[in-house]
Amino acid sequence: MSSFKEIVTKAVIGKAKKTTTNSFYLTPEETPNTVLGCWVINNKFSGSKSNNGACVVNGSFDVNVWYSYDADKKTAVTTQNFNYTDTLKVPLKENYNLSDASEIIVRCLKQPTVTDVKIDNGNVLLDIEKELGVEIVGDTKVKVSVEDEYDDYDEIVDDEDIEVNDNYLEDSSEN
Repeated sequence: MSSFKEIVTKAVIGKAKKTTTNSFYLTPEETPNTVLGCWVINNKFSGSKSNNGACVVNGSFDVNVWYSYDADKKTAVTTQNFNYTDTLKVPLKENYNLSDASEIIVRCLKQPTVTDVKIDNGNVLLDIEKELGVEIVGDTKVKVSVEDEYDDYDEIVDDEDIEVNDNYLEDSSEN
């Protein structure tokens, strides 16, 4: 005969990913002639719940742009910090709601990278692509079957039937 027990545990109740491309303007001190290289570093982010039930990811990263100026005779590197906000509507498994007790885990699946760069009126126009993954962890219940008649204890049997030689040490020293 078996019965059922409910175990309350944490589980992933929603999971989604989103790829975004955003444009940013960077204004260097000198008027650039040519962009020689650019890279994105220091990507930091965190997730939270919005009022409409979606997940909001707020983050920032630094962009370094190496460029030439003065008729391509000199080079310089400029750095600027950019903030971003992405909203992800994560579909939840049936019968679950996003609550204050839910944990939002954000992962960067693809680091921000510059996909296109142009010089526009002395500014550098950057297209930056990134991919974020969000998991929502919440409380859930699991039903398990419990066997009432099953006894998983090992039986300990007293060793009363074993004869012990009290003179073992004396007997072994004679040999």
